[in-house]
Amino acid sequence: MSTTEQKQQTPTPAEIPFTTPQVMSHYVTDTGKILPRKYTHLTAKHQRAITKTIKHSRNMLLAQ
Repeated sequence: MSTTEQKQQTPTPAEIPFTTPQVMSHYVTDTGKILPRKYTHLTAKHQRAITKTIKHSRNMLLAQ
């Protein structure tokens, strides 16, 4: 692979923008509750980032 080509990597949970509720739907239930680490299999750092992002999105009325 040349240096000009870049791999398409999925963003880490800390890099997910709050304006994309479709991506965040993987981390919440149908009723809108945030899933615990037990089910998301995220690290503690990433779980905190996801929680913060989801709450930010809720405050901006973007997610349910």
